[in-house]
Amino acid sequence: MDAKQCIESGKAVLGIEFGSTRIKAVLVNELNVPIAQGSYEWENQLENGLWTYSKEVIWFGLQQSYSDMRADVKKRYGVEIENLAAIGISAMMHGYMPFNKEGHLLAPFRTWRNTNTGPAAAELSKLFNYNIPLRWSISHLYQAILNGEAHVESIGYLTTLAGYIHWKLTGEKVLGIGDASGMLPIDPTTGNYRADMVEKFEELIAPKKYSWKLRDILPKVLGAGELAGRLTETGAKRLDVSGHLKAGIPLCPPEGDAGTGMVATNAVRPRTGNVSAGTSSFSMIVLEKELSKPNEMIDIVTTPDGNLVAMVHCNNCTSELNAWVKLFREYAGLLGVSDDDIYGKLYTHALEGGVDCGGLVAFNYVSGEPVTGFAEGRPLFVRGANDNFSLANFFRAQLYGSIAVLKIGNDVLFREENVKVDRITGHGGLFKTPVVGQRFLAAALNSPISVMETAGEGGAWGIALLASYLVSNVGLSLPDYLDKFVFAGNTGSEIAPTPEDVAGFEAYLANYKAAFPIEEAAIRYKK
Repeated sequence: MDAKQCIESGKAVLGIEFGSTRIKAVLVNELNVPIAQGSYEWENQLENGLWTYSKEVIWFGLQQSYSDMRADVKKRYGVEIENLAAIGISAMMHGYMPFNKEGHLLAPFRTWRNTNTGPAAAELSKLFNYNIPLRWSISHLYQAILNGEAHVESIGYLTTLAGYIHWKLTGEKVLGIGDASGMLPIDPTTGNYRADMVEKFEELIAPKKYSWKLRDILPKVLGAGELAGRLTETGAKRLDVSGHLKAGIPLCPPEGDAGTGMVATNAVRPRTGNVSAGTSSFSMIVLEKELSKPNEMIDIVTTPDGNLVAMVHCNNCTSELNAWVKLFREYAGLLGVSDDDIYGKLYTHALEGGVDCGGLVAFNYVSGEPVTGFAEGRPLFVRGANDNFSLANFFRAQLYGSIAVLKIGNDVLFREENVKVDRITGHGGLFKTPVVGQRFLAAALNSPISVMETAGEGGAWGIALLASYLVSNVGLSLPDYLDKFVFAGNTGSEIAPTPEDVAGFEAYLANYKAAFPIEEAAIRYKK
């Protein structure tokens, strides 16, 4: 059926993802092709030393993105959305949202970006003999305990942003296994939280004599394809303030943006991987077996259907790039030049720079960067008097700097753990300009990088695919469903690394690491 008929008959599927800078809603048809979309721009706030988004803006942003998508449907097809086949909610992974038994938020939402949890993460990593990242929910919880925060005694439920929104739409306290694996490690044999780690944590905090047990405050873990609840009357009104959307629509398990990125790039089988590069960046490599030992640069999470994944998560990626583009756009405005393609021109011009960026080095650390050991960050550009200071080299250094930390983490996987991967797919803002980001990432990882035409659809499309999978009734595994009904053999366009580019990036990285003391000094003296 055509798009209008699909919407009128309630067969369309909706995916909504809360990214770092944009909340995006994507409506897909029965063939999983996007037919409408909407969005809302937002930014995190630094309050009392912690990165957060207010509860009010979370709901306002959700409603605005849905309203924008609804307006797109009306403009394109002249119809109203009354019913849907399924809905999926996704959001930034990890973080900390504690509620009391009455459902009231006890502390402002603490996002993945916060790096104040170092003491807690270090102690838990040692206790579990497992790398526990700073941004994981269990790190935030234990840090709040170490800090003696009064709200901890009253916790009745702990969840992520995706889990929170899903709960308020459906009444169900559940979480997709991929997002849950960023709260506490998952046992792949049970598909649930690691029981031994739950016990160790309970013993650790027993002297506090809290009224709650960890196992009782965590969301129930669900895998891809499991029903995670239905839209309630209250939930429908929260989502669609116009009142047209009906209750009773099934929802798939809420997932994190890492999981939806894997789905959107068809990277859920072992030996496949993807790189998401936007405000933050992360690589996800689906493992054939567990790693030989814990490593603080590598997070072990899962795919939405429970396969183990080695994740390298970098807090910073394109924010500093965007700031420089904004500066160049401002300069163009002074010249009376309007240039809507300034990103494309600057990115493409970077291809003319030296493979080692002429000796220039850029740090994109708007916030702390755990992979390289920085609890705080200062954006920084460094050059020597004899370096080749040109616009092409400058912008190439900024682009290299946006993926340098990602390379450092992945070098551990490929060189120390000998992890094998057959295909890595890129998606996110870094890849919107053809070739450039793809070529530089191929050089950084010394691996072919594919980009699909659907890469720009991102995680909102990925969670829509998981919602479609929920109601597909085809009896296939998630990887087989994606292969047969979504991608049908499409692996995208591939760029392989050249020896010159690889050697150039290695030279850049040597300069980058040598400049760590400069970044440390900038943090120490620039407050």
